[in-house]
Amino acid sequence: MPAPLPESATGQSRFITGPWTLFLDRFMTLFIKFGGIMVIVSVLGIFLFIFLQIFPLFQAAKVEESKKIQLPDKNFTILGVDEWGQMPFLVEPDGRMLFVDSAKGTYEERSVNFGDDAAPKITSASFNKREQKVILGTEDGRFSIVSPGYSASQKNGRQVVSASPKGTAFESIGEQGRPILDIEYGDSGARKVVVVMQSSDDANTVHAAIYTRKRSLMGAGKEVLDSSFDLTPMLSGRPVNILVPGTGEGVIVITEDGSVIFMVPDAKTGFRVLQKFQPFVDLPDPKISVAQFLFGDVTLVFGSDTGENRLFSLFYPEGSKARQFGETHRFPPLGASPTVLVSTLRNKAFLIAGGDRASLRYSTTESIRWDGLLNFQPINAVIDGKYQSILFLDQKNVLHFFDLHDPHPDSGWRAMFGKIWYEGASQPEWVWQSTGGSDDFEAKYSLIPLIFGTIKGTLYAMLFAVPIALLAAIYTSQFLAPSQRSVIKPTMEIMASLPSVVLGFLAAIYIAPMIERQVPSLLLLTAGLPLAAALFGYGWSILPIQIRKYIRPGYEWAAFLPILLVVGGTLWSLGPAFEQIAFVTTDPSTGKRVADFRYWWPAATGASFDQRNSLVVGFMMGFAVIPIIFTIAEDALSNVPAALRTASMACGASRWQTAIRVVLPTASAGIFSALMIGLGRAVGETMIVVMATGNTPIMEWNIFSGMRTLSANIAVELPEAPHNGTLYRTLFFGALVLFMLTFAVNTVAEVLRQHLREKFKTV
Repeated sequence: MPAPLPESATGQSRFITGPWTLFLDRFMTLFIKFGGIMVIVSVLGIFLFIFLQIFPLFQAAKVEESKKIQLPDKNFTILGVDEWGQMPFLVEPDGRMLFVDSAKGTYEERSVNFGDDAAPKITSASFNKREQKVILGTEDGRFSIVSPGYSASQKNGRQVVSASPKGTAFESIGEQGRPILDIEYGDSGARKVVVVMQSSDDANTVHAAIYTRKRSLMGAGKEVLDSSFDLTPMLSGRPVNILVPGTGEGVIVITEDGSVIFMVPDAKTGFRVLQKFQPFVDLPDPKISVAQFLFGDVTLVFGSDTGENRLFSLFYPEGSKARQFGETHRFPPLGASPTVLVSTLRNKAFLIAGGDRASLRYSTTESIRWDGLLNFQPINAVIDGKYQSILFLDQKNVLHFFDLHDPHPDSGWRAMFGKIWYEGASQPEWVWQSTGGSDDFEAKYSLIPLIFGTIKGTLYAMLFAVPIALLAAIYTSQFLAPSQRSVIKPTMEIMASLPSVVLGFLAAIYIAPMIERQVPSLLLLTAGLPLAAALFGYGWSILPIQIRKYIRPGYEWAAFLPILLVVGGTLWSLGPAFEQIAFVTTDPSTGKRVADFRYWWPAATGASFDQRNSLVVGFMMGFAVIPIIFTIAEDALSNVPAALRTASMACGASRWQTAIRVVLPTASAGIFSALMIGLGRAVGETMIVVMATGNTPIMEWNIFSGMRTLSANIAVELPEAPHNGTLYRTLFFGALVLFMLTFAVNTVAEVLRQHLREKFKTV
């Protein structure tokens, strides 16, 4: 028996995989799996990071009692606190001030320096938190303004607050000798208004005094009494409470029957009644138990005897030239008759309490930040200037200290997606305005205008890009000569590499000013060029073959290009003449009749006309999207089996019929993918939107106005957002919303793409 041949001789060794190849294959399999897992882990890590950033936006406030201090058994008239919440003070009936050291748990009485005057019995007082001053009213009809004299210093690495109270000399106001039951004042710098309610024989009276301060080269002079007024004759009802805004630009008088009388300064009479209303007119008992201005002195907070809580803000009613109060917010009832109502200098929050129940509420979003039952009944309260602590004084003169943690009171689902009635607005609306020019600014974090702007910019970009890109892809893949196609497609792909910042720069510097001046020419081009192309195509199709044979198939563009240039140039040059005929209106500055589309559009439609508008964004962002849609769509059309085209034309169909009825449906799944990728590019575009539009978060479909998109908002706002602040976290939430929008669109697109692929598959 012959010996067996070697394995190499049989030819089987070439089918055996080498050990190095097997090792490399196993390694790459594990490496690819590891890479895929790490991609998933990275995406989940990004989601976790974003979730940790936005989670605090939806947390309620945390309020916990930290300490309490027993105070002397006296009838304190007011409770105030310094900016840092370290040294609260109380005013005693004899005019002295009691300062409490919260760190040591001790207190100290200090006399107030009233100059040469001795302090009479104090019957009323109010605390101006913004100015950190107290105004005192006496039993003999006089008043004095006292400053606690707070100062802060560093000692052993710790901030130490000290106080040195000082008051002005007492001055008479109103009816001499009558006790002051309530007192308020407002100071605008050059003008100070002091309003008092005094006890009278038959009814309470209200008096106002205006003090002015003249300035000279030597600085501010001494305040002198300018005029005084008796406001009682203008009242209808017995006054029980008065309020004055911080600037002294009005007087609020609350009467016994629950009416609110709003008086404003008048050049002739001193004061006049501008408005009278009842906040609880629909209740069986409309009496007002507590009332207070919110920070900014634009909104009044009212609490009724039944626990109802409503807010009225100043705005311009329809047809009125003066701001009046109107109901803007309504909160759930407190559950008890409120006796304490205080606001804060940090935001639009306020604390309302009655019996053993207290509630911290935020006016803008109508949200209850904290609601709790106390083991005591507060008679006074105050919130420190940094919105970090709440102090309660109970009936037993125990001062309770509560730590407050509420870093994002102005956020939440309602703030971001609901219609909010902001201060000064005549109706609820969606607004994004994260910053303002004053401390009492009401931040507005609605994402609806940004979502609208994203949709608007994407829509106009796709309206411009899709017809051009798809028709170009169809023509290039089905009609253009192969030699020309090899030049056009790489050129379009190079266009996709242009930086968006360059396109945005061109749009802002060159395109926007040109379009502003040449809108009529652009309208003629938009209507005329497609019509000219259609007429050329029809004319070319009916020409005898003896003429058409001089231009080979695929080179028809050579015959159309001169016509395109001539028609385009003619239409562009006819723009001014078209403007003279169709867009004549009145110049708002001169009153003369002029032919100017920029004036005609607002007059005809009531919409605005901005230089950097959605038309510019749509044009330039569409220019950035066209190469992406064209490249992918052209690949999908070119990959349709040649047998389908050949069979169609063999059956007598023309090239156009074959392209539309055979090739286009077969490639529909790929074309749809191209559109979705282009849509994603438009949705996420940032620099073009930032540079080519006004970046204003408005909600209107007007093509000649701007918009602000989610991506542009993040780029603009994030560098200036305080770390871990409300704006900072809201921008992260905007990024999450942008992702969810694109994820939803892509998911729907993938489902439709699979449906089209199954419907028109040919293999």
